[in-house]
Amino acid sequence: MTPAARLSGISKQFLGVTVLGNVDIDMYAGEVHALVGENGAGKSTLMKVLAGVHRPDTGEIVLNGQTVSFASPRDAQKAGIAIVHQELNLLADRTVAENVYLGREPVRRGQVDRRRMEADTADLLDRLGEHGITPRTPVRRLPVAQRQVVEIVKALSMDARVIAMDEPTAALADHEVELLYDLVDRLRTSGIAVLYVSHRLREVFDLSQRITVLKDGIRVTTTKTDEITADQLVRAMVGRPLDAMFPDRSRTRGTVRLAIRDGGNNRLRGINLELHAGEIVGLAGLQGSGRSAVARAICGVDPLTAGEFEVDGRLVHIRSPRAAIRQGIAHVTEDRKGQGLALRQTVRDNTMLVRNAAFGRRRIDVEQLLRSVQLKSMGTEQEVRYLSGGNQQKVVLAKWLAVQPKILVADEPTRGIDVGAKKSVYDLLRELAGRGVAVLMISSELPELIGMSDRVLVMHDGRLAGELPAEPSEEAVMALATGGTA
Repeated sequence: MTPAARLSGISKQFLGVTVLGNVDIDMYAGEVHALVGENGAGKSTLMKVLAGVHRPDTGEIVLNGQTVSFASPRDAQKAGIAIVHQELNLLADRTVAENVYLGREPVRRGQVDRRRMEADTADLLDRLGEHGITPRTPVRRLPVAQRQVVEIVKALSMDARVIAMDEPTAALADHEVELLYDLVDRLRTSGIAVLYVSHRLREVFDLSQRITVLKDGIRVTTTKTDEITADQLVRAMVGRPLDAMFPDRSRTRGTVRLAIRDGGNNRLRGINLELHAGEIVGLAGLQGSGRSAVARAICGVDPLTAGEFEVDGRLVHIRSPRAAIRQGIAHVTEDRKGQGLALRQTVRDNTMLVRNAAFGRRRIDVEQLLRSVQLKSMGTEQEVRYLSGGNQQKVVLAKWLAVQPKILVADEPTRGIDVGAKKSVYDLLRELAGRGVAVLMISSELPELIGMSDRVLVMHDGRLAGELPAEPSEEAVMALATGGTA
């Protein structure tokens, strides 16, 4: 069977540094081929070579048995290759149809033929089985998952036969991920070749038929998905087994750092919890269960309106994030780019952002702080937007370490970062717990939550459904999360 696309012997250097070295990868019609590796492994560069953004130094691109050469992304699009980027490239104030045909609008008698444009868009939406979107809907009104549908419809409108998807679930809520699963499956069954890039191993195993691993720009292996285990895949990516990713659990539990008694607000009811110095407590639950609402209440974003709140045995009233910070509470939000960082400011400015706002300008050794989180950057004056996702997350953590917190609430602290960067975050959270910080960790990835937590709290419908000891089964967590009993 001839591949829909083949990259053969692809090498690429930038400023004398080899980013890709003799990489081979095949993509077949009707197949999802996962591409995995740490940040810096060469995944993005390989996708850009496929998309015509970069020309390879050596090697060739073959489409349906014919060698091709792309001088620009438009050449790749004309050849049937489309990229769905993690950062969606849509105009929010335009309609779905206007975005799909942007720059390629059909014309009749010298004017844009809106009727044809909307009819063609409707046909493509119907082809994907997407009936919740109309061609005239403004993109601004669509949730992220449906905006991704628009990007894919745009690709199909160009007769794409190969679609590469870069971290497509990074910005999605849990319930939206299932929608994407269905969409990817429909693309596959319609004969599209899908190249799927993701850091989430569960997605890789759920969706793909084959997996290629890149490490330091070299192809380590290509294997059928059902012929490799998660442990073997992680070892291929980072050189260590999966069970070595998580640091040892706490052996001692200190005094109660934070206690909530019968806490509630418009999202939460009857919340009773304690966080002890030196422990990492996992908080699980389905999307909308109240996980993030607990984090926002503790950190003063959406304050509690009922119940009592204690920090180190003292009754306190947290009515704002500033008040929470002054009580030693730090909040790593789930959206680092939208809420955690000032992307166009420097590493130094971001690191000092909270400390300066809450306590005024006090001197601190920023370089030492950044070394403690093992940040890899061009220096403290580099703009944060140019860092990898994992290093951006380390800046977020450094920002909160600058205020020397007693309580750290970490909401999806490893979302959208690679396996190696996750290991660094895990080690840092455990190190903080070892210093006496009480850590509340929220994660949608149950293996991560179970591997990191000294105990697990589970939310359901705005209430705490139960508490589980260290290393509970995924089945026990999900039973409580869905309203049952463990």
